Amino acid sequence: MKVDYELDGEFALIKMDDGKANAMDAVFFDEFGDALDKAENEQGKVVIISGRPGFFSAGLDLKFLSKLSREELNKFILKEADIMLRVYSFPKPTLAACCGHAIGSGALLAFSCDVRFAQDGPYRLHVNEVLGGVPLMSWMLLIARAAIPPRWHVEALLHARPYSPGEALERQLVDGVADVEVDFEAFFRTSARNLARLSPQAYALSKQRMQDGGRQRVLELLRSELPT
Repeated sequence: MKVDYELDGEFALIKMDDGKANAMDAVFFDEFGDALDKAENEQGKVVIISGRPGFFSAGLDLKFLSKLSREELNKFILKEADIMLRVYSFPKPTLAACCGHAIGSGALLAFSCDVRFAQDGPYRLHVNEVLGGVPLMSWMLLIARAAIPPRWHVEALLHARPYSPGEALERQLVDGVADVEVDFEAFFRTSARNLARLSPQAYALSKQRMQDGGRQRVLELLRSELPT
């Protein structure tokens, strides 16, 4: 298992842990989709997405990608986009607990969540696609621009600047950073408890209206932006 799900009272816990860097492959997204199904259908009020010590996620599994044909690669990209956009538009509050590196698609997963918290340390939050020669797709930009203040769009996305947890907090890319001596889980669960007090029905409908059809627009563009 690369992704584990647990219902803990009012919290639906999705934990990524492959014993390594939480790299994303087809199995990862299948398991993540199953976890989202459970989180949506069960009674948890807030979804908390976390990683393993040192890694939220290092992004896509490049070794896995290198073995795919063009057709298989495009199918995988469609699956990734579907999962990321599902988190982005999830009807319940979502919280990313970044206890380590969040790089590439790992950063995008964090940005897909409504709020983000990071643990201080020698970690990077880094949308590195342009640095690696990968054009950002419209669905990626929708997610990233919803989380990153406009002042930092060019620096974070086009210039692919990596951020330490403290630098990410300064730019409001995350909502809080826990010092190394602080219990990280207790730190972010305080915010999660506040989110759990919100009306589920009002939250879901308001979130849908606030996103204003953006998900549908990028889905319509998706196939035209696939690698050829």
